[in-house]
Amino acid sequence: MARAPGVLEPITVLGIESSCDETAAALVRGVVPEAGAPRAGILSSVVYDQMDLHALYGGVVPEIAARAHAEKIDRAVEEALRKAGLTLNEVDALAVTAGPGLIGGLIAGVLAAQGMALGAGKPLVAVNHLEGHALTARLTDGAAYPYLSLLASGGHCLLGIVDGPGAFTRLGASLDDAPGEAFDKTAKMLGLGHPGGPAVERAAQSGDPARFPMPRPLIGRPGCDFSFSGLKTAARMARDSLGAAPTEQDKADLCAAFQSAAAEHLARQSARAMRLFVQRRPEATPALAVSGGVAANGAVRAALAEACAVQGFAFHAAPLSLCGDNGAMIAWAGLERLAAGFPASLTARPRARWPLDETAAPLVGAGRKGAKA
Repeated sequence: MARAPGVLEPITVLGIESSCDETAAALVRGVVPEAGAPRAGILSSVVYDQMDLHALYGGVVPEIAARAHAEKIDRAVEEALRKAGLTLNEVDALAVTAGPGLIGGLIAGVLAAQGMALGAGKPLVAVNHLEGHALTARLTDGAAYPYLSLLASGGHCLLGIVDGPGAFTRLGASLDDAPGEAFDKTAKMLGLGHPGGPAVERAAQSGDPARFPMPRPLIGRPGCDFSFSGLKTAARMARDSLGAAPTEQDKADLCAAFQSAAAEHLARQSARAMRLFVQRRPEATPALAVSGGVAANGAVRAALAEACAVQGFAFHAAPLSLCGDNGAMIAWAGLERLAAGFPASLTARPRARWPLDETAAPLVGAGRKGAKA
């Protein structure tokens, strides 16, 4: 079901997401004109999280996640169809996350989507999870190409120019940890529970960010890359200095200090990328779109919004309901690919590693080992 660019009739796509610890399905209907803003609507969105399953371990256990996906994908799809008032036969196409992510979950999602597409005689689009996040601003705000995208989540930190589906130019990425991973580990060392990002943000609300000094990563290094391992280590050292029984105020102050440094780092490197974007795309309307789980953090959103105001960029922040992994972003990315003429295929292959910009050199450090590159 290859479509020509500038499709004028609405396309309805079922999206399936299972790359980490959310089992999600959604129905999206939209139009992608050759010129002008896309028109889109989310008909339904269902997300089953696995927080209770992983809470005991303080992080996601891949084998447990894969089993939970296999058990819940059919239920998520059925509920999404019911909420949208549609049957599978009334859907134009299916889209599924084929990578990057935990391979067990990806296999569960891809196999389920292949079976549904084959049984219903529908085309299937393999979607890069990172592209789903990067295109969310098109789904929710009708953002025009090209724009600058910042994806900040528990597994990724990626900054680049989005010129269209399948057209991403990396400007920066994390050289080590993802920001969400650093938030989670800070929460774990303070005994705040899982998921760590929201726990750190809640604690930070009553904290003093000036009490504990935190490093400002890569401040003297040119470029738009990120580094969060030093912040994580500084948080660990500050925690150790508090002894065996830190008070709730100790925890709040440390969370505030860590969160403030992380938000400042994300905003500073994004501002550098904004200046680079203007040089490389001088004809474009300047805009930054932020997505991913860390984009739900209020301090991070505020720091990025301020940086955009200084640089003269429009600011598109994913709605809180779409910051985490979800099926709507996958459905929309699949719809954009169909509208742009990318071919559908029932032979989608799960890929644990799938960088958005496959022409960019692998990063040195932890990013070289996995999807963060």
